[in-house]
Amino acid sequence: MEGTAANPGRSTPQPGATPAGTVQSVARAFSLLEALAASGGEASLASIAGRTGLAVPTAHRLLGTLNHLGYVRQLEDRRYALGASLISLGRHAVPPLADAALPLLRRLEDQFHETANFAVLDGDLVLYAGQVASRQRMRMFTEIGRRVLPHSTGVGKAMLSTMPERQVRALITRTGLPRFTPQTITDEEAFIADLRRARGRGFAADDSEQEVGVRCIAVSVRGLGQPAAVSVSGPAARITDATVVEVVQALREAAEELAELAAERGVAGDAS
Repeated sequence: MEGTAANPGRSTPQPGATPAGTVQSVARAFSLLEALAASGGEASLASIAGRTGLAVPTAHRLLGTLNHLGYVRQLEDRRYALGASLISLGRHAVPPLADAALPLLRRLEDQFHETANFAVLDGDLVLYAGQVASRQRMRMFTEIGRRVLPHSTGVGKAMLSTMPERQVRALITRTGLPRFTPQTITDEEAFIADLRRARGRGFAADDSEQEVGVRCIAVSVRGLGQPAAVSVSGPAARITDATVVEVVQALREAAEELAELAAERGVAGDAS
C-alpha cells in the first residue's frame, strides 16, 4: 500500500555514520525526534537510546536540550514525548496548497471509497502532504509527513514522469532502485521506459510495487513550483482495470483545480 511501514528508504542516523559536511550533534538530535515519532510520540530514555544506537548519557543530554527548547517534554513517569514547539515548525513546513487539496481529496474518497493522497517531491524523496483515508475496513494508510523513495509509488512515478530524463537518471543514481516487492522495477532502463509510458498516457500506476496486493493510480499536478501529484490507492481487487479510467478522469479534474488554485494564490512556476 502507499504506506504502512515508517519511512522506507530513510534510515535513522547512527552514531559515527554522520555524512561529511554535517554536524554530528544536530544529526543525533534529529534522530532522537524521529525515534520518538516512530514510537508513537512517547518513549522511555532507554528505548530512545536503543532505537538510535546512542549511549544513554548522550541521549539524556540531547533530550535535556530539546526539552529546554520545547521540542521534547518529559512526562511524570520520566518518559519523553514530542513537544509543542514542533507544531509551529510543522505548520510552516506544509507544502503550498496542502490544505486546499483536502476538499478535493475528500471528493475523491467520496467517489471511490478509496484513500486519496496529495504528495510533493521533497529533494529526492516523496513527501506525503495530505490524505483522506478510505472509509473501507481494509484500507491504505500513509502517515502525513512520511517520506519515501519515489520509484515504487504511483505519486513518485507521476512526478518523475514530468521531469527531464537526465534529472531522473541523476536522482536514481543517488537513491538507487531498491526492491520492496517482486513487482518493484529495479532496472534503470525498464524504469525510464515505465515513466515514458506514464507520460504518454497521462497517469502513473503502482501495481504492487510498494506493497503486494495494492494498486495506486496517480496524476501529476503542475504549477505548484515543485513536482506534485494526487492519487487514489487501494487493494488491487477493488481498483480494477475497469475502474482505472474513471479514477484517472477524477484525478485529472482534481489536478487541474489545484493548478488553478495555485495560479490564483500566486504559487508560481511549472516544476516539470
